[in-house]
Amino acid sequence: MKGKSLTFQGNGHTREGYLAVAEGGGPGIIVLQEWWGLVGHIRSVVDRFAEAGMTALAPDLYDGQSTNEPDEAASLFMALNIADTEKTLRGAITALLAQPETVGDRVGVVGFCMGGQLSMFAACLDPRIGACVNFYGVHPNVHPQFDQLQAPILGLFAEQDDYASAATVQALDAQLTQLGKEFELHTYPGTHHAFFNDDRPAFDAQASADAWQRTLDFFRKHLR
Repeated sequence: MKGKSLTFQGNGHTREGYLAVAEGGGPGIIVLQEWWGLVGHIRSVVDRFAEAGMTALAPDLYDGQSTNEPDEAASLFMALNIADTEKTLRGAITALLAQPETVGDRVGVVGFCMGGQLSMFAACLDPRIGACVNFYGVHPNVHPQFDQLQAPILGLFAEQDDYASAATVQALDAQLTQLGKEFELHTYPGTHHAFFNDDRPAFDAQASADAWQRTLDFFRKHLR
């Protein structure tokens, strides 16, 4: 099963994304990229969701730019306009819900690294998000307003991560607990940042498989 490009309106502009639909329809999932951009790995995740019975859309947050070079990725990452991105995400959700293969009036959102932090940010601002999965999310300029959060969160983290450190995970746990939010956080022993990305050296097949199943189960539970 392969997806296709989708044009949608976001922040008053035409945006592009990658869409794969579930045969027979299924809940909608927004997939948010790492700092590399909308690369092949993210497209493959979208395809995997469709194969699992969920209609998925990955909006292109860099407007066509992508890279394999860490320095360039860091520049794109830091240049991202968060206010504009939030409006783009609203447009992506609207476009996903409009697909005939999307079932229900709420969507799930999942993100990786930069996208993981953005997934929580979006879940705090858009009540159409019914479930949020954060893979080792990090972005210094993205500050989710957790007091407004309505959706449950699943957080998946690496034990050895210089970006989303153990202290960061502990702080997230404490904050969500204090606010009485519904969440679960899981850290995979011996893994490193980006353990889910099978195009990167940190890929861990066992942790990735477990995290994928947890993600599917979480969305199936909360997006019935």
